[in-house]
Amino acid sequence: MEFAFTDEQVMIADTVRGFFAEHASSERTRAAMAASGTAAGIDRALWSSFASELGLAGVGLPEDHGGAGLGMVEFALVAEAAGSKVAAIPLLGLAMVGRGIAAGGSDAQKSQWLPRLAGGEVMAAAAWADGLRANDGRLSTTLNFVPHGGAADLLLVYGGDDAWLVDLKGDGVAVTTHVTMDQTRPLATIVLDGAAVEPLADGRAATMAALAAGWICLSAEALGGAQETLDRTVAYSRERVQFGRAIGSFQAYKHRLADMMVEIEQARSAVYWAACALDEGSEEATLALHAAKSFCADTYHMCAGNMIQLHGGIGFTWEHDAHLFFKRARSILTLLGDGQWHREQVARLIMGAAA
Repeated sequence: MEFAFTDEQVMIADTVRGFFAEHASSERTRAAMAASGTAAGIDRALWSSFASELGLAGVGLPEDHGGAGLGMVEFALVAEAAGSKVAAIPLLGLAMVGRGIAAGGSDAQKSQWLPRLAGGEVMAAAAWADGLRANDGRLSTTLNFVPHGGAADLLLVYGGDDAWLVDLKGDGVAVTTHVTMDQTRPLATIVLDGAAVEPLADGRAATMAALAAGWICLSAEALGGAQETLDRTVAYSRERVQFGRAIGSFQAYKHRLADMMVEIEQARSAVYWAACALDEGSEEATLALHAAKSFCADTYHMCAGNMIQLHGGIGFTWEHDAHLFFKRARSILTLLGDGQWHREQVARLIMGAAA
């Protein structure tokens, strides 16, 4: 597959990088982390500017329902830029729920929810729950570890051949928020006790689209975060002086930076291979998605760990941003399947029964 960004995609990348560089500051991220309740982990002013002012929430949603009508390559560019600043916004839920409804929702469901998602009026979360059955339009179950479940208005419950939409402000819904490692993407436990649910027209299509969007989102965020850890560490290596010379001039230090760069460039290829394959409906799409999620998550975790170590003592302090990247990287490792599970799927796709 030959791949190169179009002029429009380059413009989108420049725009989102500039936006997050200007607005997603460390101070604002830390303020969102320190908030409690439904405000925890979300910079609402940033989300409002992102969604309503720039229209970036609709990048991957259909144009006839309020979106920009673009694809997952463009969405990956947005997620990469957001990940580079560990932006405290509910991007994962937007991607999964928006794409899930677009793929499996009825015309009425698309008209009702997609414009509101694209405009940032509604925050969304998604939760996997295979094997459930609704009883007279109501569902009872416990959903654990739901990203941004405490702040969301709309929940997509997906899995197997079924998918449902749940109004999280309705009756029969109890949400318990948790303090988690990555405070920019807090998790919640959601208990549905006879809560009214609305089935999507094609649950299988919604499930597959939601998972694909989630994997692209996390992979691109990991890429952006990994690149930022390298850039910041390189800058530090030029400023910090020991024994009369910049520490970046020492060979062992250079080797660590080179290892980070090599892994990041491979991760970049993996992300945009997966996004492009998905947009083009390629037979390689499923393989590419699993490969991207596993490789990019591992790369980010390695780079974030190196960032802490290569910054020396200051990298271990609360005042430095290194821990923000490490916590996000650790969270991405386990969200929507860990690396071992994704590599097993790659093996099955390539080797079949021999795997």
